[in-house]
Amino acid sequence: MRRLTVLLMAAAALLPAADETRQERAKRVVNEAVQALGGDAFLHMEDRVETGRAYSFYRNSISGLSIATIYVRYLPAKPGKVELEERELFGQKQDAGSLLFTEKGAWDISFHGARPFDDKRWASYQESTLHNIFYILRQRLNEPGMNLYSQGTDFYERNPVEVVDITDAEGVTVTVFFDKITKLPLRQTYRRRNEQFKDFDTEVTAFAKYRDVKGGIKWPFDVRRERNGEKIYEMYSDSVEINKSPKDSLFTIPPGTKMLPKEQ
Repeated sequence: MRRLTVLLMAAAALLPAADETRQERAKRVVNEAVQALGGDAFLHMEDRVETGRAYSFYRNSISGLSIATIYVRYLPAKPGKVELEERELFGQKQDAGSLLFTEKGAWDISFHGARPFDDKRWASYQESTLHNIFYILRQRLNEPGMNLYSQGTDFYERNPVEVVDITDAEGVTVTVFFDKITKLPLRQTYRRRNEQFKDFDTEVTAFAKYRDVKGGIKWPFDVRRERNGEKIYEMYSDSVEINKSPKDSLFTIPPGTKMLPKEQ
């Protein structure tokens, strides 16, 4: 009887709302997700600090592990642009090197100096950030040419989900699975052009273990990324803090740092 009840509840969750177009349904699902993430508090958060363990992978095997502290500060939104500053500090004492991302570029900073990203790596960061569902919800929903389209319902890891395509003015589509019950994003996928092989890579990111943080905002503490079916990155956060007003100096190259040639 209990199993039957669960199945009936899941089936009911998959039923569409009456008299909705695909566009209206998608807009409703996305608006519900924004509210589930914290509503106005989410839309107006100024900065975020995450601390945890970051893993990188090569051919599904761990190629790197670090304690990471990630500082993100949002800037006024501009259509089709990445408008945030980010600093990733590594090591228990945040002294084992760092990465810096600004509007003007990105640098790998170590005791040797600050080395600018090569053009390909910099473009990859911008593209990934621009098509991250949390960045889309926080910064891009009101962009001209942004279209939402419902693909209906499905199941993801036994959870009933609403599937929505979000397509920007450049024609790039991010497909997002929103939990039918919690309304939160569980998975996103999009294709990006691989210039080397003249085809496309499929980027998939999964979000789990949402927790309440400051002001009623919810944030995923587990993030996993895959490319073409192979795991490339995982982040397990121990803490996430909102609106901590990090110092401006975090988002600049430290004075006296030696400037190195661009990556090759």
